[in-house]
Amino acid sequence: MATTRRIRFHLAWALALWLPLQAAAYDQNRVATDDAGRPLRIQGSVVVVEPDIELTEVTAGGLQEPRREWSEAARRHFPAQVARLLDAGGTARQPDFDLPDDLAPDSRLGQVVRLNEAVATSIAVYTRSGSYLATKDRKLDWTLGPGVETLREATGADYALFTYIRDSYASGGRKAMRVLGFLAGAAMGSYVDIGGGQQVGVATLVDLRTGQVVWFNLMSNQSGDLRDPEGAAQTVEEMMTGLPL
Repeated sequence: MATTRRIRFHLAWALALWLPLQAAAYDQNRVATDDAGRPLRIQGSVVVVEPDIELTEVTAGGLQEPRREWSEAARRHFPAQVARLLDAGGTARQPDFDLPDDLAPDSRLGQVVRLNEAVATSIAVYTRSGSYLATKDRKLDWTLGPGVETLREATGADYALFTYIRDSYASGGRKAMRVLGFLAGAAMGSYVDIGGGQQVGVATLVDLRTGQVVWFNLMSNQSGDLRDPEGAAQTVEEMMTGLPL
């Protein structure tokens, strides 16, 4: 993935700051409703926009070291498993859309991608208990505006599926340090966990005819493995929880 895309805001990790650190698993999925209060369903074709995925290894000292080969494998496995899920649900698909490596942030398409990140962040923050916006009345009522027509013209799809995932794996040294932490905590009569790997993902489904966000999910797990097809299938199942097929 090009440097111009790597400097983008690390949405998934930023959102993880709002999650309970000790939670074994966490899902925050939302579906928009129509005027009668009924959940919206997909009516048209979906394009999977190139997922923003990065895998890292957690060193003994807790540093995140990017692993290119792991990330490249995940970027192959994840879209393939999403395609299988959509096909199984009878949802029409357009060919996956790879974002240009030289995508300029101020281009129309670049603005759509950045706006989706900003809106996804707002949804995560302001649809949680205790943080609801009075103007939203606890509904998934967010839009990217008419600018999404650019993506519809480029893909021919009615909906775009955006995903952001950050996945980390504990090194041997980190695992050993974690065990020592458990033992030290037990000796003091307390629970001490310095943490290992974590999988955090954010997904949005956007109607490209209107700009409306029709579905959103924020996922966090202390397990999961995107480095092989089987693990990717499990992650997709969790990431796509509540997708209105």
